[in-house]
Amino acid sequence: MKHKVFSLINIIGLTIGISASVVIGLMIFYDTTFDTFHKDSDRIYRVVSDFSDPEESFSNSGVTLALEDAIKEQSNLEIVSGFYIERPSKVENKALNSEFKWPNFVIYTDENYFKIFDYNFLAGDTDHVLTRPNTVILTEQRAANYFPNTAAADIIGKTLVYNDSLQITVTGIVENFKQRTDFVFEEFISKPTLLQTRLRAQVLEKNWNSTNSDSQLFVKINANADLQTIQNTLDDLAKEHTDEDSKKYGEERKFALQPLADIHFNEAYGIYDWSKSQASTSLLLNLALVALFLLLLGCINFINLNTAQASQRAKEIGIRKTLGSSRRQLIGQFMGETFLLVLISALLSVLLSKWLITVFSDFVPEGLDFELITSPIIIVAFILLLLIVTCLSGFYPALVLSKFNTVSVLKNHLAIGQKKAKLRKFLTVFQFTIAQVFIIATLLVGKQINFLLTKDMGFKTDAIVSVYSPRNERSIDKKERYARALSKIPELKTISIGGVAPASFNVSSSGLSYTNKDKEIHTDIQFLYGDTHYLDLFELQLLAGRNIRNDTIQELIINETSRKLLGFDNPNEAIGQIVQVNNETVPIVGVMSDFYQRSLRSSIKPMALRGDWYRPDYSQFQTLHIAFHNESSEGLKQTLSKIEDAYKSVYTDTEEYRVEFLDENIQKFYNRERKISKLLNWATGLSILISCLGLLGLVIYTTNRRVKEIGVRKVLGASLMEINTLLCKEFLILVAMAFVIAAPIAWYGITRWLQDFAYKTSVSFWVFVVSGAAMILFALLVISFKTLQAANANPVEALRSD
Repeated sequence: MKHKVFSLINIIGLTIGISASVVIGLMIFYDTTFDTFHKDSDRIYRVVSDFSDPEESFSNSGVTLALEDAIKEQSNLEIVSGFYIERPSKVENKALNSEFKWPNFVIYTDENYFKIFDYNFLAGDTDHVLTRPNTVILTEQRAANYFPNTAAADIIGKTLVYNDSLQITVTGIVENFKQRTDFVFEEFISKPTLLQTRLRAQVLEKNWNSTNSDSQLFVKINANADLQTIQNTLDDLAKEHTDEDSKKYGEERKFALQPLADIHFNEAYGIYDWSKSQASTSLLLNLALVALFLLLLGCINFINLNTAQASQRAKEIGIRKTLGSSRRQLIGQFMGETFLLVLISALLSVLLSKWLITVFSDFVPEGLDFELITSPIIIVAFILLLLIVTCLSGFYPALVLSKFNTVSVLKNHLAIGQKKAKLRKFLTVFQFTIAQVFIIATLLVGKQINFLLTKDMGFKTDAIVSVYSPRNERSIDKKERYARALSKIPELKTISIGGVAPASFNVSSSGLSYTNKDKEIHTDIQFLYGDTHYLDLFELQLLAGRNIRNDTIQELIINETSRKLLGFDNPNEAIGQIVQVNNETVPIVGVMSDFYQRSLRSSIKPMALRGDWYRPDYSQFQTLHIAFHNESSEGLKQTLSKIEDAYKSVYTDTEEYRVEFLDENIQKFYNRERKISKLLNWATGLSILISCLGLLGLVIYTTNRRVKEIGVRKVLGASLMEINTLLCKEFLILVAMAFVIAAPIAWYGITRWLQDFAYKTSVSFWVFVVSGAAMILFALLVISFKTLQAANANPVEALRSD
């Protein structure tokens, strides 16, 4: 209470650090405890596929259907269970006359699935789980949707109709997982039922060369199993079933074991609820580092201010020692004072953390609730955190204070050593180095994000929307009717029927072969599907040749990257050449300019525009792309309403309506970068606040000690500016030293981060100049606030007693 300003500075710094640690700790605990509740979770693995060729490598969470049978008898594997994700278009409860369109999270599996994962059966036969065809197990939640107000036991034996023809009997009800899990499945249909679906041919054929992410395979290994032996078996199977064409073109496939704990974090293979963003190990690590740095800054303030104030408590310590206090007792007293301040900060941080969870909504995983703080593990971790912070902040000042010599103190011969001053300087430099790194990183990350969002993608991105047809709509007739209805809306400029837009999260690719001067070239090529208006709508530039003649003719328009890969020296040379696509000969009729198909993290891939080749059996055209004339936001709302009305006039039997703005989709490519930018903004602001508060405390202490010196200098004629310069010089030198240390650290970190991008901005020199100047300006404002006040004081007041 005697030193209110210093106590307030300490409490603010510690509160910010502890609050950040609490929120980020909750996030780390939340994400790292997914699916840890399954029995022997450390022995559960997903089998995944990794592919590579001379140009690139990619991964797939699925495997060929043939692999399950091939490894079932392996002695190292305790349980093997595969399942197939297949979303029905419709499920009906005829008894209640209810219908459910496109239910999520439906899989076809077997009894072994329930031996690997721990489900609690509420009703049904647990001895013969999913052994018979046309049987299904529902979760409690899904059962309540299909059979409202019906007890679990009464649902057993009832029938559901899938896709108008499959009559399936409910044989079990399981409880939804109450713990955190990525296994969000709600319906489990017996695997033999697959033979009655469109997948019958795939299930019977079990082609080793066919890999689909919907085909999942899990294993539970034996307790004493050797992982390398299992991996060797998988490698042998992959080699044994590699076809000659793949060997010829250097294509390789491997099967790998992915630990259950890795599923929640590994973006290469993904999770099962695609509507949720996946947790990122690197993002959690960055968050943890931010929390650590903010906590350290708060502790440094405490150490600096307490050691600086040591001389003011010298007589108190001398008297306590004279009256019999031991050094251990004094250390205990000072640590107790520190713990009291830490405890006050902790109470404030709990209140602040609830608000911070809202502020950090972009980082906080969906489902994380502040109530998680009541978890026993979190409470224990919180107490340990407070003890660690108390030790970090208080132990060194307590040693310094308790070490004073009693005789020297009482004779007023106390001198604070140079070592303490050097330590304070070192800690101040450390503080401002962290703040400076954050400032530089914030500016450079912001520069890169601005580069990403303003970079010309190579095609028109604004004022374009895509309307998707219903998922089960495979014919072209209604799409053409919808296009005709849209053509009557005067506000629309161009309409095209096709597949996805030029930049999309979805990829459709196939192998392409070409023989150029006795050299056979084979590559994977990504396909865009579009009609004759596709190029015009997206303003894709045609460098040579012509557009495709009609929607169904087998012709290709390749991009510049494909042209170079196939060995053509210029676009005109490619026109008329014949390539092989899926054993079909197809002519190249045009070459279009390159454009960015996804985010600028990845390089431009070989790509071609093609028509809808497989009509009338199947149509690849699932989307209508619409370009607007330039109009106001109010007019745009009215136009969008007309587009929806036209959709409903054609698709009268569905409520499904999906529309996406192309520019918004492109911005989704950079969600993570925007999160990092926001994180750095907060970290920068808070680190500057804590550092400047600490600096203010040291300046107040220093100027108070030099009050008489300032008075003498003023009496002898020193100007206000000279005194201010004298007082500021020492601190500004420390801030400048921090910049010299921070600049190479920030440059190295940002350079490493930019390596993830195929296309990136430059690390500009001006960013370092601006950040250094900004930090010095912040420090100067803080320092001058107190030094000018001291320099302006009446020297008579300071010298009166002398």
